[in-house]
Amino acid sequence: QFQLVESGGGLVQPGGSLRLSCTAPGFTLQRYAIGWFRQAPGKEREGVSCINSIGYSTNYTDSAKGRFTITKDNTKNTAYLQMNKLKPEDTAIYYCAAFVGRDCPASDDYDYWGQGTQVTVSS
Repeated sequence: QFQLVESGGGLVQPGGSLRLSCTAPGFTLQRYAIGWFRQAPGKEREGVSCINSIGYSTNYTDSAKGRFTITKDNTKNTAYLQMNKLKPEDTAIYYCAAFVGRDCPASDDYDYWGQGTQVTVSS
């Protein structure tokens, strides 16, 4: 059964970095566009970034631009979200999601979702 698994979350100080990983054990991610989302306590889920299935087209929410980088290694069947210059307001559960198609969907209508990984930015 196709399941997404995130890893790499944790506690980091403001200004620090984390790299989140998203994989589907036993399956390839080649045919999926991958999105990263986050949800902070008491807030709605928001899209952070997306990368198309081939891995050359990306987009970011404004708060992530210049600090986060999304990549996709189809040879390793893994997508990554490198997060630098982290701020307390980045604290949230981060989810990866897979869309069956080449390009990132216009909405959050993804086909598969992971269980999430907690990111806490605090001193």
